[in-house]
Amino acid sequence: MKLFISLLTFLVLSTALFSAPTQCDGLYYSNQAPDILNDKLSSKTKELCYSSFAIIHSGISRTPLWSAEHLTKEGLSHKSKRSNDFHPEDQLDTDERAELSDYSHSGYDRGHMAPAADMGGKKAQHECFTLANMIPQDSSNNRGIWSAIEGATRHLTNQKGQLYIITGPIFNTAQVKRIGGRVFIPTKLYKAIYDPSADQGAAYLVSNAPSNDYEVISIAELEQLTGIRFFPAMAASSKQKAMNLPAPQQHQGGSYNNLSNKDIIHIIDKLLKFMF
Repeated sequence: MKLFISLLTFLVLSTALFSAPTQCDGLYYSNQAPDILNDKLSSKTKELCYSSFAIIHSGISRTPLWSAEHLTKEGLSHKSKRSNDFHPEDQLDTDERAELSDYSHSGYDRGHMAPAADMGGKKAQHECFTLANMIPQDSSNNRGIWSAIEGATRHLTNQKGQLYIITGPIFNTAQVKRIGGRVFIPTKLYKAIYDPSADQGAAYLVSNAPSNDYEVISIAELEQLTGIRFFPAMAASSKQKAMNLPAPQQHQGGSYNNLSNKDIIHIIDKLLKFMF
């Protein structure tokens, strides 16, 4: 009996040590939020729970450290008109949150971490336009490769049925810049994806710059880059290998930035036939 109690105590303590507590039910795999391993990131953090996503917000960077979503094929079938009602987050202290004035004339987009196109219903649309869900993002990056990555992630969700997504910024503290003198500008962005049906995951990684380049890396590599432990319930061995992720240019919409030369030639040929 004593051995059983000791074993039970060990298991409870292990769970406490290796999974961060969360009040945002249903948005993290196994209801376990990522663990912040880098002490520099943990200062002035606050969890914010919304209907379709969760955030850990930093009062230092005045951005999310990450936004988390549980995407499902059924959920993505509920389309909603984009609201565009950007607003500061009332749940945060004014000295720890971004304001609309910080982004005004900054030269940067208000870049969503949990995308508007993932949100169904007016409430979710309104919530995702909180500045707590935004980072200062290079405009061509936001509207080009990053939009394509968001589309590829939805495409993969429709194939798999459900995925757990964690999206966030990476800051190079040696080169940190700010907009409005307050809001940190990320050097890189990531979108970590976990498929629970196969216990597989990987992450898209891009620079916050005018480029169409991207990488696909393992969850273990992303943890080394960020100082954050993602998907605590995911097997450690599975984190070492990156699952196959769809190429963003195959599923992006409304932009020619990532089309292949073959695609461009095909479009031009069709236009010429139509004109002549």
